[in-house]
Amino acid sequence: MTSTLLRGGRVLVGDGTTPVRADVVVADGRIAEVALGGPLAAAADEVLDIAGAVVAPGLVDCHVHLVFDGMDSQRLQAEPFSLQYFQAARAMAATLATGVTTVRDAGGADLGMKVAQERGLLPGPRLRTAVSVLSPTGGHADGWTVHGDDVRLLVPHPGRPACVVDGVEAMRLRVRELARAGADVIKVCASGGVMSTRDDPHHPQFSYDELAVCVAEAADHGLGVMAHAHSAEGIHRALRAGVRSIEHGVYLDDAGIELLLDRDAWLVPTLLAPVALVESIDAGMRVPPEVEAKARRIAEGHLAAVARAYDAGVRIALGTDSGVFAHGQNHRELALLAEAGMRPEEVLATSRAGAELLGLDDVGTVTVGARADLVVLDGDWADLGRFADNLRLVLQDGVVR
Repeated sequence: MTSTLLRGGRVLVGDGTTPVRADVVVADGRIAEVALGGPLAAAADEVLDIAGAVVAPGLVDCHVHLVFDGMDSQRLQAEPFSLQYFQAARAMAATLATGVTTVRDAGGADLGMKVAQERGLLPGPRLRTAVSVLSPTGGHADGWTVHGDDVRLLVPHPGRPACVVDGVEAMRLRVRELARAGADVIKVCASGGVMSTRDDPHHPQFSYDELAVCVAEAADHGLGVMAHAHSAEGIHRALRAGVRSIEHGVYLDDAGIELLLDRDAWLVPTLLAPVALVESIDAGMRVPPEVEAKARRIAEGHLAAVARAYDAGVRIALGTDSGVFAHGQNHRELALLAEAGMRPEEVLATSRAGAELLGLDDVGTVTVGARADLVVLDGDWADLGRFADNLRLVLQDGVVR
């Protein structure tokens, strides 16, 4: 068993407290010792001098799409089906390089990708996957167009059940199919979305009964449910049905905040998504005009809604929606969360919140026994707008990546 000593730095444990002087020993992929106050007397096979730097937990991004590489609709329609998986390898490398050591893929990645990462065939953050994105006919994941074509972003295959589902019994069956396919979480669309032409983010999707049976059936398989939800009514309906997290939450109102608190659910804001999407469109990404109009409109009030949720004490986990725009920008979400009022320590503690959301008890924290998923930050660690510039090292399972 080899060991590495990170010597001379300060440590952000990941619980929202300020950094403390400590040396950290990593052995066999785990944190073996944290010597508060340092220095550590124990010998190590390798010593990394990180004087003046801060050690923090590796980031946990709870909302990515690794098989997407931007949403240029014309390009997507011209690409071979299997190309998405080769592009995902590049996306995973770019994601890990930003300091993200664990992700929840919110639709697209299947069991094969998860196993490939676990076996070291596909280097990148460890994966928790939703596999498919469930929506009703005419909903956010329905690729039907007025021309009569079916332009589906997530084409079904043996490892990825179809997305469109209607009715209580059909929902029950689809959840069972997703559990069989190896999903770690069930993803539903409780409202319309941006990257779809025939729905409205203000409108709810799925009835309460459909959502409730989704949550109940998922629970029978030991799975939680994440809900794409922009509209206030969609948020209310999903939370009353028992979903574990609200994704986006653009039109979150006071009643929705109360439900998040009452149900002890998480908000995954993805503040970066509308910002980066508009940037991509301005840079030449081709999308239908309906999508562009929604993208430019959706960000209005988003930051204020997240700020109100934070002030009320809602649990917030990091999520970016990377893949809707170019991968490798995950760190930008950190500064946006700070703009919503979170202290830098709290922003970086969203990794722990995300780990709890994903049901992982050994990531998102710099404590003895946890996985050695770490980032080392030079300079002013609290200047989250310069996170990428300050990022010196990324360790995953104790290995410098």
